[in-house]
Amino acid sequence: MIVYGKQLFLHLLKHHKEKLEEIYLAKEVQKDIFNQIAKVGLKIQKVDNQKAQALARGGNHQGFLAKVKEYEFATLNEIKKSDYLAILYGLSDVGNIGAIVRTAYALGAGGVVVVGKSQNLAIQGIIRSSSGAAYELPIALCDDGLSFINELKQVGFKIYAANAGGKSAKDFKFTPKTAIIMGSEGEGIPNKVLQKCDNILGINMRRDWDSLNVSVAFGILFDRIVNG
Repeated sequence: MIVYGKQLFLHLLKHHKEKLEEIYLAKEVQKDIFNQIAKVGLKIQKVDNQKAQALARGGNHQGFLAKVKEYEFATLNEIKKSDYLAILYGLSDVGNIGAIVRTAYALGAGGVVVVGKSQNLAIQGIIRSSSGAAYELPIALCDDGLSFINELKQVGFKIYAANAGGKSAKDFKFTPKTAIIMGSEGEGIPNKVLQKCDNILGINMRRDWDSLNVSVAFGILFDRIVNG
C-alpha cells in the first residue's frame, strides 16, 4: 500500500516507523529530514516525478512517498470496550471519513466503526485525509449495523443519531458509553436504524440552510457530547 504527502509521511516517520517498508523521494529534502529518514534503516529510493505520479496515482505527493504495511483494522469486540464511539453508516466519501477520524481522535473518541461494504473502502484515502490519525484511533468495519447497535446496547451504550430536526445536545447528559451515528452523504440514516436509536440529535440553524457537511456536523455534535 502506497501513502504519500509530506505531512502524512512525516507523521509515520515520527510515530510509526515500523509501518514503513519502502521509501521513495521525488525531490531534494532538508538535511534534518533526510537524516531522520536515514535512521529508519530502509533503502531510500529516489524517483523522478513521472514514477512518483504513477505511485501516487496522480495525487499530490509533494515528493514524499512510502510503501507501508497493510492497514490493520480493529475488531468490533475491541471497539465495544472503548468509550465515545462514532458510527459512520453508509458513508462513502474518503475525505469525509478521514476528516471525521481526525476530529474523533482529536476530541477523544475511543473508536470509529464504518458500516457498509468493506471491500469498497479505500483505506489509503482515509489514512491520507485523516493526516495519519487513522493510525492513532481504532477503526473497525461492520457489515451488519443493526446487529452491532444491539450489541452496543447490551454493553451499556446509549445510541444517538445525527439527523435533521433532532433535539439539541443541551437536552442530554452524555456518559462515556455514548455512540453517535452519522449517515451517508446522500441518503442519510435509514429509518430502521433511526428506530433503534435512543434519541436523535440535531443542529439548530440560525439561517435558512438545509444541511452541513457530514464531517462538520460530526465535529459540532461530538464536541458537545464529550465537552458538554
